[in-house]
Order: sequence, then C-alpha cells, then structure tokens
Amino acid sequence: MRPLLALCLAVVLARGIASAAMPGIAELDADARAAGNLKDLAIRIGDRLFATPWPAQVTQVSANGVDGHVVIGVRINGVHFHHALSRSDFEGEVSRVVAQAFAAAPGVEEVDIWASVPIVVGKDVIVSGDLAVPTTKPVFTLSVRRGTDPSHDRAFWDEEWARTAFKQDW
Repeated sequence: MRPLLALCLAVVLARGIASAAMPGIAELDADARAAGNLKDLAIRIGDRLFATPWPAQVTQVSANGVDGHVVIGVRINGVHFHHALSRSDFEGEVSRVVAQAFAAAPGVEEVDIWASVPIVVGKDVIVSGDLAVPTTKPVFTLSVRRGTDPSHDRAFWDEEWARTAFKQDW
C-alpha cells in the first residue's frame, strides 16, 4: 500500500509543479493574437484584455509605433456575441476595452478599435497574397485619443449590422 501511496503523491506533486510553470490562457492568447511592430507591448495589453470574457470577443491586439507615436489597435468579433447585447452594452464594452488598453500602456496616445464580420467568398477565390479578396468587413470603427471620452468620439456604425446584431434599442 505504501509504494502505491508514494507513487500517487509523486504524480500529484509532479503535475502541480508542471502546471505552476504553465502560462495562463490569457498569456497564450495575448502572444498568439498580438501584432504590430511593438509586439511586446501588444502582448502586455493583450494579457489584460484577454483575461476578461467580453460579451463581444476581443480577437486581436496590435501595437505600432513610429517616431515616438504609439497607437494600439483592438479588433472585436462582430458576430457570435457571448450573450445578447444592446447598442449601449456594446458601447460600454468598447469604453472599458479602451480604458484597459490605456491603463496597461501609459505611453500610448491613441486606441483604434473596430468590429468586423466575415464576408462570404466563393469557392476557389484567392484569400491571401497580392491578389487576395477581403474576407472580412468593418462594421464599427472608433479612434480614441488619450484623455478623451470614447462616448463623445464619432464612431462609424454599419447601420444594417447594428440593426441585426443588437437587441433593438435604436
């Protein structure tokens, strides 16, 4: 009986030690979904954003800088929300995502956020490379400069998408 107990204890301890070193889902997501010429910054912001289960899923974070200017891009999935959203719910999520991005990176001056939806393309259509046709289209875009209120900035809304995507509160 003692050798079996010792073996079980060894297995449990080994699994505990191994899993302690494993990165979390948010860290894995942040690394896999980061883009831009400042990828480390995108990963840092993504660590924060991907740790939250957003109703409208955040799918990518990019960070780009040139001549001391840094802009963050956040892509949101415009379909398959985790639960029903109203337009005001969506706007609230956008505001929280923008606030978290700014909080994670104090040197960032702008956060661009957009939602996109897939476009149905035909069979044998080229979807990558120089001759690629688009496979998604933006249905919401917003650029927010640090220190401004996202609810006061002008956003682009695809009206058809907004009518069908949200609970009717237009």
